Amino acid sequence: MAFSLSGSSSVVLLVSLMFVCPCFCFKSKSFNFSTSEAALNWNTASATWYGSPTGAGPDDNGGGCGYKNVNLPPFSSMTSCGNPALFKSGEGCGSCYKVKCNSHPACSGKPSTLIITDACLGGVCLDKTYHFDMSGTLFGSMAYPGKEDVLRHAGILPVQFARVPCEYPGRNIAFHVEEGSNPNYLAILVEYEDGDGDLRSVDIMESSSSAQSTYSNAWTPMRESWGAIWRLDTSRPLRGPFSIRLTTDTSDRTLVARNVIPANWQPNQVYRSIVNYST
Repeated sequence: MAFSLSGSSSVVLLVSLMFVCPCFCFKSKSFNFSTSEAALNWNTASATWYGSPTGAGPDDNGGGCGYKNVNLPPFSSMTSCGNPALFKSGEGCGSCYKVKCNSHPACSGKPSTLIITDACLGGVCLDKTYHFDMSGTLFGSMAYPGKEDVLRHAGILPVQFARVPCEYPGRNIAFHVEEGSNPNYLAILVEYEDGDGDLRSVDIMESSSSAQSTYSNAWTPMRESWGAIWRLDTSRPLRGPFSIRLTTDTSDRTLVARNVIPANWQPNQVYRSIVNYST
């Protein structure tokens, strides 16, 4: 039987065997990363997996970062919960790492690339400085071909990991307006940031045509709501279109998506920009 530890979503904790991964954590240090694999700064961690052996982790293909459909491209089930030092109270959402193992006969030693999409904070997740609670797909990807199930029965596995830039070829940054958003409350999920993959701050600007707006022609900080979701509450209706300014956590790079959310925006809609950190 494989050890399968739970990953958390915003409200539901998945329980597997004796371990529970609740959704709470604290900010830790950032990692320097390189685009050259030979120059990567490898560190040590422990790893487990949860959910379906060939799944993306959470039963709803979501997780504590707020991302949707992580079983589909570009996430493609190569996803993981991070313990407090990796999840960083949600600021680690979207961070990318290479991970590999050499400690088990089924380990290929070949690195796989993962994206942090969830939090893991209980049981074995607190036993090491760094711990990944992976999807079954990701865990198995570290094995020799045909040995995926053998590796998934290895229990708690020592691994090596290194921070790497995120790459979403052919995709620009997208903004999902969350359910429940209205003219006095706007919540957005930010996805597909090349490079760092994680954000330190998000600011919003209303259209300059909104002459009556306090926020016109001025950047207003949004507040991190949970995971990769940022929100703004106001005492009077917001008026689009909205420009969004993003600042990354690791490299302190700033990017502006001009008028990316239109005046007639609707909840549960995705608005795609024409910018990314790689362009």
